[in-house]
Amino acid sequence: MIKKILIANRGEIAVRIVRACHEMGIRAVAIFTDADRHALHVKKADEAYNIGPDSVAGYLNAHRIVNLASATGCDALHPGYGFLSENPALAEICARRNIRFIGPDAAVIRSMGDKIEARRAMQAAGVPVVPGSEGNLSGLDEALALAGEIGYPVMLKATAGGGGRGIRRCNDVADLRRNYERVISEATKAFGSADLFLEKCVDNPRHIEAQILADGHGNVIHLFERDCSIQRRHQKLIEIAPSPQLSDEQRRLIGDHAVRAARAVGYQNAGTVEFLMDEQDNFYFMEMNTRLQVEHTVTEVITGIDIVQEQIRIAAGLPLRYRQEEVQRRGYAMEFRINAEDPQNDFLPSFGRITRYFAPGGPGVRTDAAIYSGYDIPPYYDSMCAKLTVWALDWEGVLNRARRALNDMGVYGVKTTIPYYLQILDTPDFRAGRFDTGFVEAHPELVNYSISRPTREMAAVISAAIAAYSGF
Repeated sequence: MIKKILIANRGEIAVRIVRACHEMGIRAVAIFTDADRHALHVKKADEAYNIGPDSVAGYLNAHRIVNLASATGCDALHPGYGFLSENPALAEICARRNIRFIGPDAAVIRSMGDKIEARRAMQAAGVPVVPGSEGNLSGLDEALALAGEIGYPVMLKATAGGGGRGIRRCNDVADLRRNYERVISEATKAFGSADLFLEKCVDNPRHIEAQILADGHGNVIHLFERDCSIQRRHQKLIEIAPSPQLSDEQRRLIGDHAVRAARAVGYQNAGTVEFLMDEQDNFYFMEMNTRLQVEHTVTEVITGIDIVQEQIRIAAGLPLRYRQEEVQRRGYAMEFRINAEDPQNDFLPSFGRITRYFAPGGPGVRTDAAIYSGYDIPPYYDSMCAKLTVWALDWEGVLNRARRALNDMGVYGVKTTIPYYLQILDTPDFRAGRFDTGFVEAHPELVNYSISRPTREMAAVISAAIAAYSGF
């Protein structure tokens, strides 16, 4: 069994992996840059090492990170999500240094990171894909010809893209001409590749994804689906498991598609197969994420399966502990990404010091956080500082518990998305389980809320005023 793991990440996901390691009796090694010297994952790990003053580059230096893993006696490395998690070079370097990479092998990461190769693999496996180009576009002329053939609107996408970047909707010829060079520029800067492909735009889709686990003994299972339709600019905000918008037959179908997709590429470890569901309830493969997802928590809550621990067991060469028929779901779970952003100011990042932090509790409430009172959120990384996950037996129950938990949660000193989520929870369409990826844009009025200051905050303000007055 694995005895010591280097966590090649930061923030709440690094804390999450540390906790899994400790429950399994495994030592956890953290890495940090100068900006993260006082981060929570540094405090929680058994050992922690500075990887340099640069706030981002340190987490992207695969050779240095693997050298550190080897020097500190680690026999495995967990990449978390983001940073190097879907970089095949990291998996290759780990293999050369005889360190277990907790994820799929480099060849699978590389093939699924190439959207054209992924489309071809899914077509060969009988998994439906969105109509589009069969390969990379040779230029604007081919893009215009293909768009005219399949019909507007179309999506122009970076072949090496991900995370909602390098993607533009084109409603007509003028849009396509205008966006072509823009997407090339975005793709080159973000992914180091100018390759693009084109797909038919699925209007008003629901974004449904299936969690899979696959071991090295030929076993592949799914852990049901998640609904990730509530998103802004292709960035997810709220994730739900299971989807309130699927029938049991649709749920079975998407699970079967996900397992077929994983088998087709020889997948091992945890992964996510993402689909778009159109207004006629047709499913189309979108991409496969070859890593742990931010929203894995909702799947853990409804199934009782610790996905991070299963990742570690698979990497250690152990078989899955569950057969498909043994995986059961119970109730509904909902995850809210608590971002340090100001929804009333176009979601502008709001970095700075957390003056006070109160984590919610009670039945069916889970918090994954990287913050604490007095912590300074650095401006160099993603704005997500915590995740709130709630569970209840039925849909009405999870909505009510979510409202209660969000009201219980206190993050002071910075703006957050908490008030915005409370507005979403009161929206009739959301409460009825009717929403798609256009929900946020269709409800611009939700950012026009007023913030009522809780009693404890008002008491602090009054006390400060009295103290200030007494000093005169």
